[in-house]
Amino acid sequence: MPYKKVFVFLSLILLILTILFLLVKLGEVIGFFIVFLKTLLLPFFIAIIISYLLHPIVTMLHNKGIPRSLAVLIIYFIFFGSLAIISFNIFPLLVAQIKDLGEQLPDIIGKLDRWLDGIRHDHLNPLPDSFQEGIDNSLENLEKRISESFSNITTWISNTIEVIITIFLVPFVAFYILKDYQILEKTIITLVPKRKRKEMIRLARDIDDALGNYIRGQLIVCMIIGVLAYIGYLFVGLPYALLLALIVGITNIIPYLGPFIGATPAVLVALSVSWQLAIKIVIVNLIVQIIEGNVVSPQVVGRRLHIHPLFIILSLLIGGQLAGIAGLILAVPVFAIIKVIIQHIGIYYLNRK
Repeated sequence: MPYKKVFVFLSLILLILTILFLLVKLGEVIGFFIVFLKTLLLPFFIAIIISYLLHPIVTMLHNKGIPRSLAVLIIYFIFFGSLAIISFNIFPLLVAQIKDLGEQLPDIIGKLDRWLDGIRHDHLNPLPDSFQEGIDNSLENLEKRISESFSNITTWISNTIEVIITIFLVPFVAFYILKDYQILEKTIITLVPKRKRKEMIRLARDIDDALGNYIRGQLIVCMIIGVLAYIGYLFVGLPYALLLALIVGITNIIPYLGPFIGATPAVLVALSVSWQLAIKIVIVNLIVQIIEGNVVSPQVVGRRLHIHPLFIILSLLIGGQLAGIAGLILAVPVFAIIKVIIQHIGIYYLNRK
């Protein structure tokens, strides 16, 4: 029996690596379908995520005797009302900062280049021409990519029709998903063959148990981290504080790499002002991460996914290769789902033997 367990374990590892290898090879094809589906199904995808996040609160109110439709309306108006108030107050400032930073980007890159030149001439021996050329090319590529990113963001924001459709469609779809959640759940179950239903229900519950609290907790943590970073950035006088704090909050959901990715734009902008401001920004981010690791996450998240760090790093590398920043954000949850599915497959075949 121990040999069988070892064999099953090694087989599962091999299967995971094979799946990940195929995903990398199919990256271009997957990328095309991701772009197509994103445009077509984005409002429904957002509505499903919102419904999944709010469902436990609606269920809790329903279990306390409040009719489900009324519970949905209460949570619905609190959530989307708060979101609307925040958006109307923050969105115009955020758009203005994005446009302003996009216009000032060449000047910021130029200041960083001159700052690096000053360090090289004052503190370092003359660098080889090839190395100097590599640094210059890297800065040019950085400027080009960031400019393209800001251009894409501005284009998306200016696509008024798509934004309006998404804004109005998401709450509408989310309301009916929350209202008829149990009906939809039963309908999906009926699509599964009867002899497989119990196994599929257990699988769905295990996935929800593994991911549900973790994802909800991480989103709350990201919002708290974004607010703390914003307060810190305002305190030290960092330009574009709202935009850069938003980046810190969003990227914080990425394990290990997130804090570094999120802090990098803020540090670069600070360096374009002065090295003293850059040090202050590093200190602010360190304080925020200490608060997150010792106070916020233990209280809000509470539980972990129980995935080995090596697998987390591997999933991040593959996710980043397939879908960039979005892939980094989704990599760990997707890997956790794959892990639960493979565990169920292994248990199923062990029980058959």
